[in-house]
Amino acid sequence: MNIEAVKSIYLFEMNRARRTLFQSIVSPVISTALYFIVFGSAIGSRITEVDGISYGSFIVPGLIMLSVLTQSIANASFGIYFPKFTGTIYEILSAPVSSFEIVLGYVGAAATKSLILGLIILATAHLFVPMHIAHPFWMMSFLVLTCITFSLFGFIIGIWADGFEKLQIIPLLIITPLVFLGGTFYSISMLPPVWQTVSMFNPVVYLVSGFRWSFFEMADVNVGLSLFMITFFLAACVALIWWIFKTGYEIKD
Repeated sequence: MNIEAVKSIYLFEMNRARRTLFQSIVSPVISTALYFIVFGSAIGSRITEVDGISYGSFIVPGLIMLSVLTQSIANASFGIYFPKFTGTIYEILSAPVSSFEIVLGYVGAAATKSLILGLIILATAHLFVPMHIAHPFWMMSFLVLTCITFSLFGFIIGIWADGFEKLQIIPLLIITPLVFLGGTFYSISMLPPVWQTVSMFNPVVYLVSGFRWSFFEMADVNVGLSLFMITFFLAACVALIWWIFKTGYEIKD
């Protein structure tokens, strides 16, 4: 493995985040803090507890997932799209760097930035609500898997997009609605039976449910199923990226 090549790509992407610190870290943290204030005060005054957990604490895992999902996709998609836009992608492809090393550098940096953001938001949550993590190991496992999986998904979007508009279509029109309807601010059990069934077709439900279980030992779906779903999606993303590099789709055109 060309460690130096992976390191160069990784550090370049991490330095880009440092140069745009407000956009990469500060802005998402401020947005999440506003969610705590608005939802914690407005809805929390009407829904004091969910299954014995204060509403302010209950929404913490969902808010972390909301930020991590969107930022993982944004970081990875822009990271690989910009070299395509400027034409420097061909320099990378012609260098003695394998497709695995390219993906490792870009996705590794995007996942790292999202992981740091998730941990900062978790620390910020302590300023607003009392927090207790029942299973720290599983909390980190779900968080890391989510960062890696959706960074891979963002990488695919960056390859697929041929314009800045396309870069935003899937995150804005598909991912964000799925996250908001995936139990971020409520428990699926609070919905009517028909909508509970419909929600089971939303993949984000499994991510939020499993992550919330690591905090409070409560989940809308089986924890094993949540872990299987995110692992399956990760494998699907890896397979699709392998196909992209094998066929040269939107790279060698």
